[in-house]
Amino acid sequence: MKPMQKITTGRCIAAVAPTVMATLAALALGGCAVGPDFKKPDAPAVQRYMPEPPASGTAAAETAAGNAQSFADGQDIPAQWWAVFHSEALNELIAAALRNNPDLQAAEAALRATQEGAAAQRGAYFPSVDAHLAPTRQSIAPDLASPADLGNRIYTLHTAQLNISYVPDVFGGNRRQVESLDAQTQAQRFQREAVYLTLTSNLVAAAIQEASLREQITATRAVIALAARQLEMIRKQKALGQLAAADVAAQETVLAQAQASLPPLEKQLAQQRHLLAVLAGRFPSEDISARFELSSFTLPQELPLSLPSRLVEQRPDIRAAEAQWHAASAQVGVAIANRLPNITLTGSVGSSALELSKLFSGTGFWNIGADLAQSVFDGGTLRHRQRAAEAAYEQAAAQYRGTVLVAFQNVADTLQAIQSDASTLAAATVAERAAGNSLAIARRQWELGASSIVPVLIAEQAHQQTAIALVQAQASRYTDTAALFQALGGGWWNRKDAASVAALGVAE
Repeated sequence: MKPMQKITTGRCIAAVAPTVMATLAALALGGCAVGPDFKKPDAPAVQRYMPEPPASGTAAAETAAGNAQSFADGQDIPAQWWAVFHSEALNELIAAALRNNPDLQAAEAALRATQEGAAAQRGAYFPSVDAHLAPTRQSIAPDLASPADLGNRIYTLHTAQLNISYVPDVFGGNRRQVESLDAQTQAQRFQREAVYLTLTSNLVAAAIQEASLREQITATRAVIALAARQLEMIRKQKALGQLAAADVAAQETVLAQAQASLPPLEKQLAQQRHLLAVLAGRFPSEDISARFELSSFTLPQELPLSLPSRLVEQRPDIRAAEAQWHAASAQVGVAIANRLPNITLTGSVGSSALELSKLFSGTGFWNIGADLAQSVFDGGTLRHRQRAAEAAYEQAAAQYRGTVLVAFQNVADTLQAIQSDASTLAAATVAERAAGNSLAIARRQWELGASSIVPVLIAEQAHQQTAIALVQAQASRYTDTAALFQALGGGWWNRKDAASVAALGVAE
């Protein structure tokens, strides 16, 4: 990323002596605008997201389990990226949320407000025209009664007048203001896209978490049932004098611990349901019909990986920060223009008559005027406002650089999580299979009378615990995949709806 742009004066000089000659010279330079001309920052020169490039695929041990993923450098991201999980219930829930979510509706209303604000500022390019019709009933002293009206001292005067006022944009102050508001509109467009991306990402994450919790609850209940059966067996053996009271107490502890782990999972599941309802624009009491299971999702085998040079174009937060920087740049020009001479042209034309029917019969009047104003002394107010605008420009530039750094960190963190969690899932898969084999052996020995039922129950409990760990590892893989799509920008530039591609101006 290149260093911060230096504030220059653009197409006009930054300061003009407050004299009539300077004003006339500025008038001859039609089209100039003081202040810096904003230039789009270059993309960072980095070639990768991490110190070492990510492996071409995830853990090799996953291949046998059918969970392996690979990265496709430079591959584009679909607009509805969540469809890669092949869950119709998820697709329908997100579609409903995009229609009803209040945060997204608020962002869209904020965008319309900024658009109207920019359009309103453009009105200053044109003269303002006011029409007035003022009938007045008047009375004057008898000695001053008008002879033109037979000496009547009470009469009605009708006045129709058109007032015109125009402020030429000599130094481009209004153009810079419009430029700033247009940039703020762009920032709001991208903030709307950021809300869209956050909403869809949160829905996907919540659905995956719900599916994970459901399977964890099922496995935990199985563990509790096994622990209860094992406790019953131990109590019978104690009654026969084969085991001591300490063995019973130990198993009671195991059962109590298993039972204590269930309510937190049930609480989390209920909260996830509440979250899904609220994200969809409903009250928590309005339960949604969709129920998610991990088996209803498909883990995509190929993941897009955008080039680092494209990330600054794809991330809505980066584009919004760039637009805010642009707006701050234009405000420097506004502050400079406010220190220069200001010209106002005025004119009026009208007519006055004692009778309404004669209002436009040779009773007209007109006037034309000009006003040149220049601040002579303001206690340094305008100078300090310019300095404040320049400081805000530097602040926006630093915030842009910070946003870019965080965006690259998001991608790097997600890539690392995908690879690390792939290894975790591979290990969890091996552990679950080993526990399953151990359970099968224990059952065979019990069936042959070579051991008691206790080793079987212990093996069953170990198998269920490894099954819970496997569910958590599987959910992490889905969550990491969704996080990568979010970190890369979410594919908003491929949407066909609303004001996306053309209005946002993405260079393909």
